[in-house]
Amino acid sequence: MSILVTGTAGFIGSHVALALLGRGETVIGLDNLNDYYDVTLKKARLARFMDHPAYTHVHADLADRDAIESLFATYKPRRVVHLAAQAGVRYAAENPHVYVSSNITGFLHILEGCRHHTIEHLVYASTSSIYGANTRMPFAEAYSTEHPLTLYAASKKANEMMAHSYAHLYAIPCTGLRFFTVYGPWGRPDMALFLFTQAILAGRPIPVFNHGRHTRSFTYIDDIVEGIVRIVDQPAQPDAYWDSLEPDPAASGVAPYRLYNIGNREQVELLRYIEVLEQCLGRKAQLELLPLQPGDVPDTSADVSALSAAVAYQPQVNVEQGVAQFVEWYRAYYAQ
Repeated sequence: MSILVTGTAGFIGSHVALALLGRGETVIGLDNLNDYYDVTLKKARLARFMDHPAYTHVHADLADRDAIESLFATYKPRRVVHLAAQAGVRYAAENPHVYVSSNITGFLHILEGCRHHTIEHLVYASTSSIYGANTRMPFAEAYSTEHPLTLYAASKKANEMMAHSYAHLYAIPCTGLRFFTVYGPWGRPDMALFLFTQAILAGRPIPVFNHGRHTRSFTYIDDIVEGIVRIVDQPAQPDAYWDSLEPDPAASGVAPYRLYNIGNREQVELLRYIEVLEQCLGRKAQLELLPLQPGDVPDTSADVSALSAAVAYQPQVNVEQGVAQFVEWYRAYYAQ
C-alpha cells in the first residue's frame, strides 16, 4: 500500500515513516526541511530510511499548491498521514503568517489532493492545545474546544473543521489525532526535554514556567506511533448513533469523520519530569522559577478511552523509562 506521510524529516513523521516501512508499506515522504530548527537534525532523521527501497522523498512546501497537486498526481497514494505543520506554540506570536500558510493553506492543499485522488483515509495531526481555556479534565473529545489560547491551537481547530467539511462534501474518511506532549529520541530542540537537557549539561539555569506546577500527559514517541499506525488501518465511518440535536463534536452522522485524543493517561507534574531528567543525567538542574506564560495551558490530561475502544490503544512507556531512553539517544547523537 502506498502511503503519503508529510513531515518525514520531523520528530513524529520520521518515526511513523520508519514504522510503516517496517511493516512493508511503500512510503512517499514530504518535507521542506525548513530552518525553524537545526536542519542537520532533520537530515539525520531522514538518513535512517532515505535509502530504503520502498521510500521516496519529495522536497516541497505544503503551501506550494502546484507541488502538492503534482505529488498526488505522480505518486497516487492510497492513504495519507498528514503530520507536517509549522510547529511551536510560542513561535506563532512572532511569525503568525507562517502558521496560516503552513497549517491552514497547506492543509487545504492536502485536502484537495485527497478530494481529487480518491484517498481511502486521511489521518492528520491535531493537538491537546486545542482544549485551551477549558479546565475540565481529563480532556475528552466531546468537551469544548471553542477557546484556543494560541494561534497554533486555533490553526489546528480550523483543520478539524475543514476536515469535517471535506469528509461531508466528498466522502473522504478523515481522522484527527489530538497529540498530548510527545517526547523521546530524535525529538525537537525547541521542546522542554531537549532544552532542559542542553542547559543542565552546560551548567546553565533552566526557565521553569508556572513555577514548575504544570502537569502534562507526557507521551513517549513509540506509544504515539503505535496509535497512529493502528488508526491508519481504521478509516473513519459515519456514526449511526450520532444525534444532530445533541451533536458529538468528535464524530459525525453525515460524514466519515472522527477525532481522538492520543496520549498517556498518567498526569505528571513538570517538577517531577525535571527530577527524572536529573536522575538520568546524574546532575542537578538550576531552576529559574517563572510565572505562567501567556498562552500556556496550566494542565493537560488525556482521556484516551475512545481510541482504546477503537484500536485497543494502550500506552506502555512511563516518564522514567521514556526520559532515560531520550537521554541515552541524546548522549549518543551528540557524541558523534
